Amino acid sequence: MWYRSRTYILREEITENGTRYFISFKDGQGISYELNVSYDFYMAFRRLELDNRKLENWDWRHREFSEIYDETLNRRALRLPKDVDELIIEEEQAELLHKAIAALPEIQRRRFLLYHEYDLNYYQIGAMEHCTPQAVRRSVIIAREKIKAQMKNYLCA
Repeated sequence: MWYRSRTYILREEITENGTRYFISFKDGQGISYELNVSYDFYMAFRRLELDNRKLENWDWRHREFSEIYDETLNRRALRLPKDVDELIIEEEQAELLHKAIAALPEIQRRRFLLYHEYDLNYYQIGAMEHCTPQAVRRSVIIAREKIKAQMKNYLCA
């Protein structure tokens, strides 16, 4: 709030001879001074005051007035944070998925991971392993079915 606690006062004095402009201020020792200034200098100070008021009003309009709590932050979040229960369940599911993938035979595991983790298509995997895309597809489908079966056993239990 610079303009409210300013250390000077602007004053106009209208006389028969014309208008005079003054700036009054106190120095560091508390001695008051009043300077007679030109119109341009006076208007430059007025412009400075106006600019400072605009800046402060802009700050006031864009300032955060609400208390920042988890609840208010969560209301604004694009994705709400997950509950502890959800995090634990997801962690268990991920652990089970890793175990199910590790239990696959080597060829199925490799093809499954190349297809799902590295986003390679059946033709690319077939070219890498010197086999047909259909064989890769069947291998990935069988691996997926085995993983689904193990996950279903866990989720139903």
